[in-house]
Amino acid sequence: MKKIEAIIRTSKFDAVRDALADVGVRFFTLMEVRGYGLQKGEKHMYRGADLGAEYISRLQMEIVVTNEKVEEVLDTIEKAGRTGSTGDGKIFVYDVVKSVRIRSSERDKDVI
Repeated sequence: MKKIEAIIRTSKFDAVRDALADVGVRFFTLMEVRGYGLQKGEKHMYRGADLGAEYISRLQMEIVVTNEKVEEVLDTIEKAGRTGSTGDGKIFVYDVVKSVRIRSSERDKDVI
């Protein structure tokens, strides 16, 4: 099993969520995160005043899938989350050594 961690634009969440549903991903964890990258913050204007933000708001999705499904999920997130501009995000893939469903004590692949 693999854990996919995707950091995406907030504006692309609906598209990514719907695309993942189309390929059978029915569960993920979602967090609001802030970061600093190539964009070096975002500029916000309010009544003519520059309210520069030092950090950029993004969403972080964590998805656990079988090894066979990894490439399909990666391609789906990449296509649905892309705008072609700096700041589209990143995707990381980690090995999952063990998983347990607390309610029923199911293990590993049965958990997802």
